[in-house]
Amino acid sequence: MLRRRMLTMLGVVTLTVIALATAKFISIYQQMQQFSGPRPPIAVSAATASLQPWQQLLPAIGTLKAFQGVELTVEVGGTVNDLQFNSGEKVRLHQPLVQLDSDVEQASMATAQAELGLAKVEYERGKNLVGRQAISKSEFDRLSAELQKSITRVAQLKALLDKKRIIAPFAGTIGIRQVDVGDFVAAGTPVATLQDLTTLFVDFFLPEQNVPLLAIGQQVRIKVAAYPEEVFVGEISAINPKVEDSTRNLQVRAMLANPNGKLLPGMFANLQVLLADQAEQVVVPETAVTFTLYGNSLYVVLPHTPEPAPNPCDSAVGSLMCAVGLAKPPMIPEQPVQELTVERRFVETGERRDGLVVIRQGLKAGEQIVTVGQLKLDNGASVSLIDDQALTSQPAAN
Repeated sequence: MLRRRMLTMLGVVTLTVIALATAKFISIYQQMQQFSGPRPPIAVSAATASLQPWQQLLPAIGTLKAFQGVELTVEVGGTVNDLQFNSGEKVRLHQPLVQLDSDVEQASMATAQAELGLAKVEYERGKNLVGRQAISKSEFDRLSAELQKSITRVAQLKALLDKKRIIAPFAGTIGIRQVDVGDFVAAGTPVATLQDLTTLFVDFFLPEQNVPLLAIGQQVRIKVAAYPEEVFVGEISAINPKVEDSTRNLQVRAMLANPNGKLLPGMFANLQVLLADQAEQVVVPETAVTFTLYGNSLYVVLPHTPEPAPNPCDSAVGSLMCAVGLAKPPMIPEQPVQELTVERRFVETGERRDGLVVIRQGLKAGEQIVTVGQLKLDNGASVSLIDDQALTSQPAAN
């Protein structure tokens, strides 16, 4: 009796273990079927590589300078008597700007002019007397020398008086004054800057291999940080006939008009020299290219026909699961389903400009490339295409 009870309990335990093992096996099998199924496609945005006319450019940098610009300084020392300009105003050609104290020089000039008048009278008198042989020839020569000496003295004092004032050497805009009335200034003291802003120039350097591509009159596009959305157009006015020994670069000068006075001397400028040839190039958005030290690459979207899913009923375990209704053979579509996959391709890139980049080698026009979502991709990954706005508006995964 006891033996029968033990056998019964052992049978119950065995059946329970078998039932639990079967349930666990079915759960594991179903999970394996889920993980062995195809992954859902990754949402990305794509664009088409296009063949576009591409203007060849030579980039450079430089600093704007006024075509005429000087630092006004005094030539001789003295006290400032009068300032005849306001800071920042426009001045005309030969307009008086600064007057220094010149009382001593004015007095010396009056004395020299009086001596010059006397020398002229004596010279004319001597000229008449020497004709009548009333005075010697040597005496007349002395009177002539005195006259020339007086003329030279007046000219010297006139030049000194001219140095006691500053006049505008050209029309332009004067800067902030550096001196005040009553200041004593030494020779060479700066008073203000004078700049003609109607025409500017910029000097820049290009590698010597670009010499055959340059010519006088070639158009140059100029951008400055103060007006990032505006492009100012100039042209090459001079090319240095000598290459710099230390840098092997060639100095080039471009001139540009500045009628509105927006540009100021000293501004940093980004330049682009337009070359004559304009060829068609394969162009893609710059966001499509991944730039690395090992090479630049992008993902090309390609159509792909997936292989039929394996039939779980073909295996021994699968046939048992199908028999009990826990697995089903895959549905065979009437027409083959087209999927999209990506291929990582290394390319040779060219010039980048305005959000676009030239692909010199590795891509053909008309091919689709991924522009947004590359970080989620691997070579051969399945993708689905959506527009940029829908992709960027998706919440980030935690």
